[in-house]
Parts: sequence; structure tokens; C-alpha cells
Amino acid sequence: MSDLTLYTHPMSRGRVVRWMLEEVGADYTVKTLEFGGDMKGPEYLAINPMGKVPAIKHGDVVVTEVAAICAYLADQFPEKNLAPGLRSPERGSYYRWLFFMAGPFEMATSAKAYGWRIDSDNEQSVGCGPIDASIETLEQALAKTPYICGEQFTAADVLVSSYLWWEMMQENIPRLDVFREYTNRLESRPAAKRANALDDELAERLKVAAG
Repeated sequence: MSDLTLYTHPMSRGRVVRWMLEEVGADYTVKTLEFGGDMKGPEYLAINPMGKVPAIKHGDVVVTEVAAICAYLADQFPEKNLAPGLRSPERGSYYRWLFFMAGPFEMATSAKAYGWRIDSDNEQSVGCGPIDASIETLEQALAKTPYICGEQFTAADVLVSSYLWWEMMQENIPRLDVFREYTNRLESRPAAKRANALDDELAERLKVAAG
């Protein structure tokens, strides 16, 4: 039995972590949790007191937060070359984009989705700034190189591509050519296809079980 467990739901950000797990080729078990049910139960709250998925448990180590899990897995499986070297100039870009997507980008797109006010009166105080700035920042970065950190596919691309794909589908950001080309290319990776197929199958099983 694997010592790596993914706690997830197929209609959650757990899909991002599933893709990352498929990229590293890890053996892992899956524990599926229902929203508002066992996700808020005492057993899982001992794993993640936030009562949210995804989370992983690797031996005795628990990691939550999508970007943190992706970075952790890249470091645990260095032979997969999913993170720039520690002393590589691209290491700074790698950290930058992991934290950018988990912080400013997700906050800005959430503000767009839920009508939270971000304007000239408060943009200096909020961590993300206006959504247009986040979009333009990514557009400029992806127009320069094939991957977000340059010539190397990394865990940061798993995060960037997943979030861009979702936000375009939700119509929170425009379907710019540079975004569509990037996400289409990355979603065609074998690991991404395997991960999507596994989560689609899991979602269907849950649907059937629910009647």
C-alpha cells in the first residue's frame, strides 16, 4: 500500500494535484470526501482543520494548499525534473509564479466571480490589485517562452495551466490566444489526460452512487 494519500473530490482543486501526482508517477491512494459531509468530519479535520480539499499525507507529512502540494511533490521526486535547480536563475521565476497564482491571481478572479469591489479606492490595500493587471501580467509572461519559467515544464505550469483553464471556462478572464494555446498544449500532456480521465470516472461513480 502506498504511503502517499490524496484527499480530494473530483470537482475540486484536487484535480490539479491529481495531475501533479500523475506527472511524478507516484503510487498513491485516493480518499474521496464529500463537500459538507465527511470533509467537515473530525477524521479529516485532523488532517486539514480548514475542512477543504485537496490535501496529501506522505508518510507522517501532511501538506495542504494546491501550490504547496505541487512544490512539495516536485521536490520529493527530483528525478522528474519538475522544478528548476536550487541555484538556477529560473528558481526565482518558479517561486514567483507559484505564489502569484495562489495569491494575486486567485484572489482577483474570485473578486470578479463574486462581485467583490476592487477599484482605485482600495487596490493599494488588497493583495491582488485589479484583475486586468493579473491578466496582463500572465499574458506578457506566456508570450515570451513556451513555459511559465522559460524552456522547462515545471510544477508551476501545472498550477498556471489549471487555473487559466478554469477561469476561462467560467468566463472570469478572456480567452486570449496565448492562454488557449498554452492550456491546450499542456492539457494534452499524457499525465494531464490520465488525471482528467481518472477524475471524470470518479465523478461519474459518485453521481451514480448518489442516485
